[in-house]
Amino acid sequence: MVLIKPQQAGLALKSRTVETSRNSSVTVREHLNHLYQNFPVHSFHRGQNIPLEDNQIWIVLRGVVLLNTLHPSGDEALLGLAVPSMPFGVPLTQVNPYSAMTLSDAELLPLTLDELHRSPTIQQALNQQLVRRLKQSESLTALLGLRRVEDRLKQFLLLLSQSVGEPCEQGHLLSVRLTHQHLANALGTTRVTVTRILNQLRSDGWLQITQGRHIIVCAG
Repeated sequence: MVLIKPQQAGLALKSRTVETSRNSSVTVREHLNHLYQNFPVHSFHRGQNIPLEDNQIWIVLRGVVLLNTLHPSGDEALLGLAVPSMPFGVPLTQVNPYSAMTLSDAELLPLTLDELHRSPTIQQALNQQLVRRLKQSESLTALLGLRRVEDRLKQFLLLLSQSVGEPCEQGHLLSVRLTHQHLANALGTTRVTVTRILNQLRSDGWLQITQGRHIIVCAG
């Protein structure tokens, strides 16, 4: 973990459309720089676990964070993905155990509950982002009710394309690399099943996989 100055943080949020992506990124970056300019920013590499404390939340400024839990059986389960400007942390959940790991290089800002309570402006900004988290959680819950694993996987990839997808010629490139095990954990199935379905979807032209192992969702 590396501590950097807020002014050095790349606070870019990807838009869902080519036309608005540049303007949206500039607007969000300027807003976050102004809102959090007096707070330290921490830099994490891909695959690092984020330290979690009872009285602290993290705000994603750049990158994507995987939120997970561990069942008594030893199986992992996906709780959600925190993308730029979204908060996460122990005070925002009742799930135990609760863990967070970066899926890409990331820049995060920590806030104690005392700091949060002293700033109504930050509270208002975070309330808006908590609504995004709620919508994401409901979408995950809904797709897990689908009977066929193939339908669950397709809906999950479409959800990812909306939240972390970057428009490209073929469709939407997922900006983070999710392993087959990550996908299996999210969908309540096995890695072998995910691999088989991904291969079929690629053969059908529904998705592509780049040389860097990133998924491109061609449908939707």
